[in-house]
Amino acid sequence: MSRKLQAEIERVFKKVAEGIEGFEDCYDKVLNASNTSQKEKYESDLKKEIKKLQRLRDQIKTWIQSNEIKDKQDLLHHRKLIEKQMEKFKAIEKEMKTKAYSKEGLMQSTKLDPKEKEKLDLCNWLVDSVDSLTTQIDVLEATAENIEGSMGKKRRDPSKVERLSTLSERVERHKFHIRCLERIQRLLENESLSTEQVLRIQEDVNYYVEENDNEEFIED
Repeated sequence: MSRKLQAEIERVFKKVAEGIEGFEDCYDKVLNASNTSQKEKYESDLKKEIKKLQRLRDQIKTWIQSNEIKDKQDLLHHRKLIEKQMEKFKAIEKEMKTKAYSKEGLMQSTKLDPKEKEKLDLCNWLVDSVDSLTTQIDVLEATAENIEGSMGKKRRDPSKVERLSTLSERVERHKFHIRCLERIQRLLENESLSTEQVLRIQEDVNYYVEENDNEEFIED
């Protein structure tokens, strides 16, 4: 590995450390916010911080796949550090996406109107479905990275090349469905879609999310 590349990697590692510190600071502020407007400001800052870390993760993933770098332990370690922060963000993002229904936490109350509760339940289901597919993407990409790392630079095993192609197709298909689900959630929140319309696709979505890795899975 060249000195220039080594220096660039070290600079990124430094940015990761700074980014995690910034994320943790925003995360604590979100948890300890004393009022709604303050919390919303810190949530916005938190989203900016995780996006910075995700960009650094993308760069690290590119280096992990590079044959120029032999020892990838530090790269894998820093990727995992970022992914731990991503998991924390996912947990708090779920609350952020559904807070529109009640600024005071009424979404936990049994006093919600039945139709409003049904709408809230569907929004939570959509968020959970997106989370599940996102997690599956992480697993698929990690699998692809391991296969890439085991392949020679000149002689590439045809079966591994085919496996990589299949994994890439599945990742892209998951990303397509995630975009669709996020759009459905926005339309439901804006009342451009009814709960009845969303309920009609719920079974098909569950089938895709839960069974897409099954050999007998057939996408409609």
